[in-house]
Amino acid sequence: MVRAMPTDSTDKTRRQAGRTTHFGYQEVSEAEKGPRVRGVFESVATRYDLMNDLMSGGIHRLWKTAMIDWLDPRPGMRLLDLAGGTGDIALRVLDRVGPMRAGPIAVCDLTPAMLRIGADRAIDRGLFGAACPNGLHWVCADAQALPVADRSLDAVTIAFGLRNVTQIETALAEARRVLAPGGRFLCLEFSRVVLPLVSDLYDLYSFKVLPALGEAVTGDRAAYQYLAESIRRFPAQDDLAAMLTDAGFDQVRYRNLSGGIAALHSGWRL
Repeated sequence: MVRAMPTDSTDKTRRQAGRTTHFGYQEVSEAEKGPRVRGVFESVATRYDLMNDLMSGGIHRLWKTAMIDWLDPRPGMRLLDLAGGTGDIALRVLDRVGPMRAGPIAVCDLTPAMLRIGADRAIDRGLFGAACPNGLHWVCADAQALPVADRSLDAVTIAFGLRNVTQIETALAEARRVLAPGGRFLCLEFSRVVLPLVSDLYDLYSFKVLPALGEAVTGDRAAYQYLAESIRRFPAQDDLAAMLTDAGFDQVRYRNLSGGIAALHSGWRL
């Protein structure tokens, strides 16, 4: 079952209305960004996984495998997967550890339609009840205001979702807050290409091919135009590493994947 959690108070919405942020290349109020991001993913939810395969040529699966390898989940690990939507990371962790040995896993996402798809996938695989005793929990909430107790988790992950958060610093602070000492944060996100020739080709693909592909498959060109723009507005590898350090994480490191098209960032709460 998907549980909805409040994401905005009236006071918070009023404060956000006076501040601006970016939505792709557009400047919008902070109060406006969350609903617009939610609208993007509501629009593409039913074709989201298919589009991931098409637009990456399946390479996103290798990137996520690299993420699980670096996380190295252990039996009993208490995990929160942010922007987890269709459950891809959570299900991979269950595959790695085994559903009978896995600790409680919560999948948090801002978009109910994405969570419904993830919950349906888990049910189709029989991952409920006695087959998954510690459970998969599906929570509709904002990464900037997690309905999770302090120091209660062993790991927090987020894959291709941090760039959609209105205030990245707030989300990082929340991730650290809910981690127990010795807990780990791991982020997989599109990043800055470090190979000049690849960078030129990637720009051409991102702004010409990707929106056209999105329109053909999902009927929503604007959603994939936003995707390309949001990647360019996201902090580069060293900048995101510095933000993790500023948020209080220790032993911050990152790894480039596919020449920097994506990157994995890791930080610990010690």
